[in-house]
Amino acid sequence: MSLPELSLSLQFADPRHKALLPRHKVARWIRSALELPGEITVRIVDAEEGRQLNREFRSKDYATNVLTFDYSHEPVVTADLVICAEVVEREAKEAGLDLAAHYAHMLVHGTLHAQGYDHEEDDEAACMEARESELMQALGFADPYAAR
Repeated sequence: MSLPELSLSLQFADPRHKALLPRHKVARWIRSALELPGEITVRIVDAEEGRQLNREFRSKDYATNVLTFDYSHEPVVTADLVICAEVVEREAKEAGLDLAAHYAHMLVHGTLHAQGYDHEEDDEAACMEARESELMQALGFADPYAAR
């Protein structure tokens, strides 16, 4: 099965993990979760920018791991994924996760959001988490929800 086409813009406002996120890996992780062709911008930010965006767009005054701004679901998935390097690093350390694996999970998670997946309701969360687990394992990573 061939993966959907992807036009990827990868930006590092916070370059601390740039070596962990080579373009080919980021593209592979995103493409694994895409169900249609995509135009995705990934921006790695620091806590200040992450907090500002979360406050402005979600009215939550803290930096979060990933923010998804989805603009279209079809015929092309168009979205911006904003990932806060400090939060991802802290979460990985606290959970004893490999940092690259946690980034892969955040990119898969954000890409699913970009296609309309959500986790606000229990049934939605179960569906989204099952899809994330399936994709992460197909990519060669551990199930991100198995340890819970």
